[in-house]
Amino acid sequence: MEHTHANRLIVLDTETTGLSTKDGNRIVEIGCVELIDRRLTGNNFHVYLNPERDSEEGALRIHGLTTEFLSTKPKFDSIANAFIDYIQGSELIIHNAPFDVGFLNYELARLPNGLTIETCSTVFDTLADAKKRHPSQRNNLDALCKRYGVDNSNRELHGALLDAQILAEVFLAMTGGQFSLMNESRAAESNANISTEIIVRSLENRPPLLVLRCTEEELHAHEARLDSIKECVWRK
Repeated sequence: MEHTHANRLIVLDTETTGLSTKDGNRIVEIGCVELIDRRLTGNNFHVYLNPERDSEEGALRIHGLTTEFLSTKPKFDSIANAFIDYIQGSELIIHNAPFDVGFLNYELARLPNGLTIETCSTVFDTLADAKKRHPSQRNNLDALCKRYGVDNSNRELHGALLDAQILAEVFLAMTGGQFSLMNESRAAESNANISTEIIVRSLENRPPLLVLRCTEEELHAHEARLDSIKECVWRK
């Protein structure tokens, strides 16, 4: 079944056995969350995969998925059609997209259907976008979580689904200041019949803002602080 919703975004992350496909590394986990009209739907795609090889030591430290655990999981070829069906016609939101897309295309190239990620979806790289928005700053996922106030306290080990959920929040904050929707997503996943009350703040009923002006002493202290900074951007 082909998904054709015009505003359907898929936030995607993978975990792998190592850093490069040139060394024969494979995907061990795919995690995707669906956004429609910038809202998490709970229609996620998540699978662990048997890579038919061991993870490199550095990769194993990152994701913690052992060869023993993965040995009973499906191989990529058995889930490829379901995965392609899930992402078909959507825009993929990926942090450092060349890495994940490279691995996914490597896996797809092992199959006879001749598909690539680019033939199924368009791709938006949040890392490239973050570098434009925040040049000369750290723009990994943890740094962006801190910058945009996204809770990543559960991220002791990297997991594809968890990282996709976190990236979805970062993406929404970075591209439009959307409020946190993680709890809404989890409720949708559990199919809980819980009505979520959304608080709407009315500008008409808001009390007047209290304006606090600095004292002359505080103003002089501020100017002295700026004087001590070389090439102060506030004065450019």
